[in-house]
Amino acid sequence: MKIIAIEEHWNSVAIRDALDRLPEGARDESVAFNSMGDNQARLEDIGQGRIEMMDAAGIDLSILSVVTPATQALRVPEAIALAREANDEAAEAVRAYPDRLRAFATLPTGDPQAAAAELQRCATELGHVGAMVHGRAGSRTLDDPAYDDLFATAARLHQPVFIHPQIPSDELRDAAYRGLDPLTDLALASFGWGWHVDAGLSALRLILRGTFDRHPGLQLVLGHWGEMLLFWMDRVDSLSGVARHLERKVSDYIRTNIHITSSGMLQERLLRHTLDFTSADRVLFSTDYPFHRPDAAAIERFFDAVRDPSDRSAIASGNAEALFRLG
Repeated sequence: MKIIAIEEHWNSVAIRDALDRLPEGARDESVAFNSMGDNQARLEDIGQGRIEMMDAAGIDLSILSVVTPATQALRVPEAIALAREANDEAAEAVRAYPDRLRAFATLPTGDPQAAAAELQRCATELGHVGAMVHGRAGSRTLDDPAYDDLFATAARLHQPVFIHPQIPSDELRDAAYRGLDPLTDLALASFGWGWHVDAGLSALRLILRGTFDRHPGLQLVLGHWGEMLLFWMDRVDSLSGVARHLERKVSDYIRTNIHITSSGMLQERLLRHTLDFTSADRVLFSTDYPFHRPDAAAIERFFDAVRDPSDRSAIASGNAEALFRLG
């Protein structure tokens, strides 16, 4: 069975160095996770070492994405230059391994127009298959009208947009995530809770802003089994009665414009719950490499839990091939 993994991270040395140079207070503290153990070496290898890890896990094709926070924490001129450089570097890796790798565009969302232009370049000149963004650039959220051209470009070019988790703002962290010990504060604001609330809320705000009414062909991807959104879908659907400007119910947009991926959380109960709220053709596979590294046996057990052979094939590769036009 062919397996495509769609959330497989990498990092450019130039982006890492730029983030490390940021002054205290401007730095995303979650970058500490990128250098734990051998993560940094693995993130910066998109060559033969990456292919060998894929072979060991039984993964046929990986879609590369620059690790959080990508260029979004950087000043705009630097972000534009480094995003372009990273996208060119990823394209070179894809050219070296055309049967094994594809890439998401890295976008300098601090400048919405530059982000739209870079997405256009990546799609039409480099062959990237989508984009990975985060829910906020500075204090501007992804549903701000300034980003409407970006989403129009994504819809027109059939470029799915993956909304990846990002640490909450300092203001929100002060209000809700601090006051324990520093390490627990950081964990609570990132992988323990804050990352996922942030990403799910970003997608929900895009729905409520009417983004999919203006751009019905736009497709989003959410990791970690929907970043809590599916688990609260019955409740968020009550917003449909308040947001009367929307053409459809909130849950309709979730089922038709959002795809869900596993992000290395290969528990059968999470898969079952996801399939209770959305269809098998909206589910994708990913490992969140290198932060999760399931071996071939764990991946096989995960797919064995998908009883229907056609659903199993779709989740393993067919859905990704259709969504990202992998051919």
